[in-house]
Amino acid sequence: MGLVSVLQQQAAALDITYEILVADDASPDHDAIQINRAINDLPHCRYIVKEQNSGSAATRNYLGARSRYHWLLFMDCDIDIPDDRFLERYVKDEHEGVVNGGICIADDDRLRHNLRYLYEKDAEPEHSAEKRQADRYHEFRSTNFMIEREVFEACPFDERFKRSGYEDVLFGKTLKQQGVSITHIDNPVMMTEFESNPDYVKKIERSLQTLYTFRNELRGYSRILTFDTGIHIGVVRGMIRLWHRLFGALERRNLCSERPCLKVFNIYRMGYYLTEACKPLRKI
Repeated sequence: MGLVSVLQQQAAALDITYEILVADDASPDHDAIQINRAINDLPHCRYIVKEQNSGSAATRNYLGARSRYHWLLFMDCDIDIPDDRFLERYVKDEHEGVVNGGICIADDDRLRHNLRYLYEKDAEPEHSAEKRQADRYHEFRSTNFMIEREVFEACPFDERFKRSGYEDVLFGKTLKQQGVSITHIDNPVMMTEFESNPDYVKKIERSLQTLYTFRNELRGYSRILTFDTGIHIGVVRGMIRLWHRLFGALERRNLCSERPCLKVFNIYRMGYYLTEACKPLRKI
């Protein structure tokens, strides 16, 4: 509700034609749904509760199909707007195709034991607009981007991605294949909410299962797949798998603890991908 209110106020101040659509993907949190229904009372805003959870890819397509105007701005819900010129920076310049604003991470010493926070904070310097533009299709991230309606209709998100993870990576590849322009600018949203360590580890495991499922289509767009492809000696792959079978549980325990280690995180992800992700998809 707070995010929508900020966006609505900025849009009204710019005196532009706009609408704000919010989709609830069949959330079980009935209290949150009741609170968010107040969105319908804001000018030009609409809150839509879906009957079935269909995943973020399908939900973005769902919202795009119900939009009316030339430019669509997609944003995740668990972020904040860092200043009062966020929308202005998106609309003041002429762009074509796709504009990616990026993300920044809130500084919070209280989160120094949070794995997701540590990971995102460590990677933050690599996500400047300049570095993203240098590899613009590979660096696309769906947290905060604007796209022309006609482009989105021609290049929707792949709804085979039912679980979170890597649907935006394939979307970036599709944009490149279709010759769509991407411009990365310095207009970030701020990440302020971070799931618990056990929940984040589960999320990463689900995303690695997705990566394995779509490995042929995502090859060249994932560092894990690039590393895997580069292992030409079978014994090396076998040693990684053996390591994971012997120490994977200990690594996971560290990652779920109050003192997670990013080096362990990188080792665990590679071991999990080679050892566990190839197994039939299951609930974790």
